[in-house]
Amino acid sequence: MTPAPYLTDVFDRPMTNLRLSVTDRCNLRCQYCMPEEDYLWLPREDLLTFEEMNTLVGLFAELGVEKIRLTGGEPLLRRDLPLLIRMLATNPRLNDLALTTNGVLLADQAADLFAAGLHRVTISLDTLRPDRFTALTRRTTHARVLQGIEAARAVGFKGLKLDTVAMQGYNDDELIDLIEYGKQVDAEVRFIEYMDVGGATHWRMDKVLTRADILGTLSHHYGPITPLNENSRAPAERLMLPDKTVFGIIASTTAPFCRSCDRSRLTADGMWYLCLYATDGLDLRQPLRAGASPEALKSLVTRTWQGRTDRGAEERKALERNGVRGALVQLEGLRQDPHLEMHTRGG
Repeated sequence: MTPAPYLTDVFDRPMTNLRLSVTDRCNLRCQYCMPEEDYLWLPREDLLTFEEMNTLVGLFAELGVEKIRLTGGEPLLRRDLPLLIRMLATNPRLNDLALTTNGVLLADQAADLFAAGLHRVTISLDTLRPDRFTALTRRTTHARVLQGIEAARAVGFKGLKLDTVAMQGYNDDELIDLIEYGKQVDAEVRFIEYMDVGGATHWRMDKVLTRADILGTLSHHYGPITPLNENSRAPAERLMLPDKTVFGIIASTTAPFCRSCDRSRLTADGMWYLCLYATDGLDLRQPLRAGASPEALKSLVTRTWQGRTDRGAEERKALERNGVRGALVQLEGLRQDPHLEMHTRGG
């Protein structure tokens, strides 16, 4: 099949990568994402059906999207998720179908996900210490996460990635341990700078473990670190240790990569966001359910992307010059609009 021509925005960024949230629910309460216990959830009748998700993904693919990442909330909470994966896996325009999970339910579902046609899995792992996990998530399911990682390996998933949100005073002393664990389970560790978005209402710059901090710790222990200098729009900068171990750093906070960002986000109820920091999105559920034609929906998406000027992370960083950078949204704002939450728009 001939590849679809890429749509480009005002800054010539192509629309090639869509993060699809399948639910806003989550079974953890991570401090950097969901610090409260009670939330205003999306109405269940507003959630897209799998058929609606598949229809919208198909339209995005016709406009050039090649990569789909299923997210949440916690995507494995969405009932019968392998059914959606089977639908998406039949689309010849998609060359990458991945999923990000906290791993708690992965051991039970890994085999079905693999059989359905899922290509890759990324698992969140912020600590190897059960006590720290409980303090961060307010849950006691750390062992189940490790079991999920092992299960993903056992059923045949290749290219496993482990995402670690790196935070001062929390896991800054575990960087080497996490790298070594990644070696054991044949997974690439990616350290993510703590970001000031969504439910990170207690975010402060002094809690961010920066790219420089991470590289300083790892190079002191392992020796010289070599950047791979890949020509990629992926968010992670990939680097190599002297023993050829590859790891990544996503430095969205201190070194934004807005100018090369090709990602957008579709929530479980059909709101389309062009930037993780965006406060407004485009409702695609309403015209879809009102019977809009595929051409009308594609025209709406095309006009919106072509007018895209978002550079949210760069704009947030610019606030540091005036010393006014804090959490993006305060708690009351989050309670009034669940779409502002990271767990709603898929991180």
